[in-house]
Amino acid sequence: MDANTRDQASRRPNGARETQILELLQQADGALTPGEVAERLGGELTYSTVVTILTRMHGKQMLHRSPRGRAYAYEPVTDEAGFAARRMRSVLDDRPDREAVLARFADELSDSDAELLRQMLGDAGSGDPR
Repeated sequence: MDANTRDQASRRPNGARETQILELLQQADGALTPGEVAERLGGELTYSTVVTILTRMHGKQMLHRSPRGRAYAYEPVTDEAGFAARRMRSVLDDRPDREAVLARFADELSDSDAELLRQMLGDAGSGDPR
């Protein structure tokens, strides 16, 4: 199977590929080059396709990159919880009535999550650096 056929046969929406690569990078012991990512994907994508996806993800500030030889090595800017928090913050930032959004969010929390949030906010107010 040639490179184009391989990429066409494994077509997924861009978000799904980004998610797959992000998970791979989060599980890695350190930053990976595009070649290492392509290898760990088992040849599903060509090197150039991996470079394109990694470059796009870097542009979205999802990844840090640093020079390694003639390529860059990429690693996530944060962990899974950090990405979830960024998504939540982005949704909040996109809404004009922050108070209403936060109130609705708090109203829909389970009792245990609401208690956890109260504890965390109490700790934040007391200067406890969590």
